[in-house]
Amino acid sequence: MINRISLLSIVLSSVLAGMLTTGIYGQQETKGTETEKAEATTSADGAVEMGKESKKSTFAASISEADRAALFEPAFDPRLPAKETSFRNSDRQTPQDDAAALAKKLSNPVSSLISLPFQSNWDFGMGPNGDGFRQTLNVQPVIPITLNKDWNLISRTIIPIIGQQDVVADGSSQFGLGDITQAFFFSPNKTEPVIWAIGPQMMIPTATNQYLGSKKLSLGPTFLILKQQGPWTVGTLMGHFWSVAGSDTRPPVSLTNFQPFVSYGTKSAWTFTLNTESTYDWKAEQWNVPLHLSVAKLVRFGKQPVSIGGTLRCWTASGPTGPEGCGFRMTVTPLFPRK
Repeated sequence: MINRISLLSIVLSSVLAGMLTTGIYGQQETKGTETEKAEATTSADGAVEMGKESKKSTFAASISEADRAALFEPAFDPRLPAKETSFRNSDRQTPQDDAAALAKKLSNPVSSLISLPFQSNWDFGMGPNGDGFRQTLNVQPVIPITLNKDWNLISRTIIPIIGQQDVVADGSSQFGLGDITQAFFFSPNKTEPVIWAIGPQMMIPTATNQYLGSKKLSLGPTFLILKQQGPWTVGTLMGHFWSVAGSDTRPPVSLTNFQPFVSYGTKSAWTFTLNTESTYDWKAEQWNVPLHLSVAKLVRFGKQPVSIGGTLRCWTASGPTGPEGCGFRMTVTPLFPRK
């Protein structure tokens, strides 16, 4: 009996010990699992927070890059007119654009452009027998002066240097300075609806040979009107001279000049011009009408802009000993744009 009880006690003790051991270890495993879950949750939360911070940093970085792009690389703005948008997204005028603009200014006789044309003219069929010729080099400085914000004064001078053969008589020749012409144009500082200018002009008896000038001081008005639109320039220059003093042995002067012109300029700074420099002598009742077809190109020698041109010069009317047929003209014009 005792042995059975002892055996039963041993068995019960073993079962109870096993149950107790299992309970303790179970609680430990449960606590360990909960701890691991808590740690995992904490780790996941930390990762989420780190992700959020990373996204915030990336977003901030992207905003910074956008700001820099907006500051230094302006994008196309559809609200701006096409010309302004083009200016914002392009460089300044190219040298070719600048040359075309200068060539267009040169087509305007009263533009704000200092120039020094050297114009050489060759005329033939002159003299009593029609076998004489004349070569005239005109030095023609043009100097604009700003009077105020509304008005400009433009000084235009023509200094002729003349050489001729068989014009006065067979076997005769003359060379020297002719009569200097000086004009002053007062022009408003605006281009719309048209460009116009008016002022006095004078012909000064500076000829060094009696056959090269009038020996009369002559005065009169001059007037210019023109319109520039796109590549076209259309206008006319008019004036009149009356002699007011000079040699009594020479006939009086009453001379009207009429110079209509039309020119077309290209983007590559070529200029094509059709014009006439007609005069009417009221005392002799005689027209002198040369018709000019010209082409010129603006080029640069280093930084110096220069216009070089050639002209076919054909006479449709002239005096008894004046030129006949066609001659030609060469022009070299250094330009000095005002800064």
